[in-house]
Amino acid sequence: MPADRSQLGAFLRARRDGLTPTDAGMQAFPGPRRVPGLRKEELAVLAGVSADYYSRLEQGRQANVSRSVLDALARALRLDEVERAHLFVLADPTSARRTHAPAAQRPDAGLLRLMTTLDHVPALILGRRGEVLATNTLLTAVLRDLPPSSSLVRFMFFDPLARERIVNWEHFAATTMAALRGELGRHPEDSQLVALIDELRAGDPDAARWWADHSVQDYASAPKRILHPVAGELSFDIETVLPPRTSEQVLIVYTVQPDSPTARTLPFLASWNADQPAGR
Repeated sequence: MPADRSQLGAFLRARRDGLTPTDAGMQAFPGPRRVPGLRKEELAVLAGVSADYYSRLEQGRQANVSRSVLDALARALRLDEVERAHLFVLADPTSARRTHAPAAQRPDAGLLRLMTTLDHVPALILGRRGEVLATNTLLTAVLRDLPPSSSLVRFMFFDPLARERIVNWEHFAATTMAALRGELGRHPEDSQLVALIDELRAGDPDAARWWADHSVQDYASAPKRILHPVAGELSFDIETVLPPRTSEQVLIVYTVQPDSPTARTLPFLASWNADQPAGR
């Protein structure tokens, strides 16, 4: 039986607890309810499996799970595409195993060329475990200096500047934990990733709380508001670009509406940043 089977059960329980019978489109079974969401028996009916079979899944005692059962569970739990992919990875963790990543990650050449053409907006390239692989000048001006091999994840949770400068910090921090859970599902053998997650859970109560809810996401497009000490509040739409050759790196671009106050402010910020002392 795969060592990570308990993670499948924990994920199923978390998603079941978050879905009421009404949300699932079914009549609740009679009798007092001791769970916030669906009962095991209700989910089993929705998925077309026996209650005993489903109980074995949640308890980590079911060695093999067919694709048709996983499809049925994903439909019954109303999983989105990212959650569905995570469910399949957890059900067969050996299929997601990779060789260990090299100690020094290098930015994808295509992403790096693309980032260099985007000198009018902030941009950065992230690798495994939220490691910063490259940034442009405006990213430094808007957020802070994040040198190669530094950790965007540690910045988000352990640098007070992140909470000060990112107005909607909670959204991005929660998404960061959900993205790390998805990455751990794909790379359960990554000891550096496991250590990073343990560090976050031990060092920040918000990180521990978000990890416990078993949410899973990819880095997603979203609005981001930055409170800059010189320029005031800046508004961006965060977009992500994945290269065709690898799913382990992502280019994150802070896009702006043309002729918006933020778009007009960015050239000033680029000049202001160039005048700042190194290592500020």
